[in-house]
Formats: sequence, C-alpha cells, structure tokens
Amino acid sequence: MEQRNAIVTGGLRGLGRAMALGLAREGHRVLAVGHIEADLAAIGREVAATPLADRVQALVADLRLAEECDRVVAAAQARFGGVDILVNNAGLTFTYIDPARYRRPTMQRFFEVGDDIVENVIATNYLAADRLARRVAAGMVARGWGRIVNVTTKLDTMNRAGTHPYGALKAALEMATEVWSKEIGGTGLTVNIVNPGAGANTPGMAEEMREMSREGRAARLVEPDEMVPPLLYVVSPEADEVNGWRFDANLWDASLPPAEAARRAGRPAGFEMHPAPNSSPTPAE
Repeated sequence: MEQRNAIVTGGLRGLGRAMALGLAREGHRVLAVGHIEADLAAIGREVAATPLADRVQALVADLRLAEECDRVVAAAQARFGGVDILVNNAGLTFTYIDPARYRRPTMQRFFEVGDDIVENVIATNYLAADRLARRVAAGMVARGWGRIVNVTTKLDTMNRAGTHPYGALKAALEMATEVWSKEIGGTGLTVNIVNPGAGANTPGMAEEMREMSREGRAARLVEPDEMVPPLLYVVSPEADEVNGWRFDANLWDASLPPAEAARRAGRPAGFEMHPAPNSSPTPAE
C-alpha cells in the first residue's frame, strides 16, 4: 500500500489508538490527536524503539474549538506535507454524559442533561468531525485521492431512550456521511463509516458494563483492534470505488479477502427513509 498521511482523532486511547497504530503498521504516517495530556506518554512508550516511532506523531488538542481544528490540520501539513486520510473518531461518551448510568434507579431523560454537557458533546462528536472534514476535503479533491472515515455508532443507539445527546449527534454524523459521499462522488475522495457495531471495550465504556461483559452477564464487547481490518480496507486502493458505505467491525470476517469481507459486512451509510402511506393524513389535514 502506498504510504499516506493520516489524522486520527481520539487517537491516543481506545478505538482511536488501535486505528492509529494499525495505519502506522501498514506504513502510513499518522498524527494521533487526543485531549488528555497523560496519554501522550502512554502511546510514546508503545511505539518507542519500534519502526512505528517514526510514523506516529501524537498531539493534544481541544477539538471543541475551531482554532484547534486549524492547528491540527496545520500540524499534519507541517509534519507530513499534507493530509490524505482523516479518521473522525473523537467523541464524548456516556462515561461523561451520565457517569452514574448503571448505578441510577431510573433512566436519565433529555431534559435532565445540562447545557454544558450538551454543548461539549455537540462540539466534540459532530462539529469537530465537520470542521476537520471541511478543512481537508478540498485538498483531497484537488489531488484526486483521499479518505474520510467517520465513526458513528449502532443504529439502535441513535434512537434509544436515554441516549441523549450522544445518539442524536452520532445520527447527525451518520447522515452527514451520506450527504458528503454524494457530493464528492467521482472526485477520488471517498467518505465511509467504520464502526464497532456493538459496545466497545474501551475507557469510553462504563466499567460496570465492561465487568458484566467479562463475567458473561452482558454481550461481548468489541475489542479496539477489530476496527483495524475494515479501516485498512476502506483506505486502500482496493476501495477506490467504495463511497458512502458503513462497515461494522463485529460483522467483519478477517479470514476472508477484504473485498469479500466488505461485501458481507457493508451496508449504505445513513438511514432508509420511509414515505408516509398515501392513506395517512398529513399534519395539515
């Protein structure tokens, strides 16, 4: 695979770190961006004295801010000379939105979530992806090649009670993926989704759920490294014509050739829109 330059947000831990290191092992140069200063040392130790040390650069940034998104793109351009791959993985999860989720007797409802939490989740889970995509897409189109990969979530997490505002913002990114992919078709840039397809065994998952999964009292959680095979496929030349698709890691059979695994695991990004039956009255009626 030709060496490319990538930005991976949320790239210092969990799913993002696995994807950043997976890209680097494939030979790509990666700017792994996170918001926790202590994570810099952890990823530094992991790549030290390995070939990845020259390929993985780590950066702390507050992606809630537009100027920080500018700084991330400028850093990638200064260090690598450009951006070919953008993985929008950064996100605030329920460990931030509702840390007592599995300890409270009742579900947290949307009107019980504070303004600061809603605003931070909007800025991190959607606006950061939107801003970064808009800042790198024009260059990808001009060069005739590029990859934007968004990490959304399970469809039933988007509309399940008790998921506000996480589900709503992931739904927004899901629909944005469909729209962006339609607008850049035929340019050499593709926009796709790579998801765990189920809960993931990362620090973003409540420890109560991770413990239940370990003990067999809850479903198996997807391991971060399971994200790497579908990601490597969508950024490969083999996927040059794959645009506007969603691939869930828990459905990906890594024993198959990547294109066959993609055929079995993939589905179009976005949502199927169902028009109202002709017999149903409209709101005006």
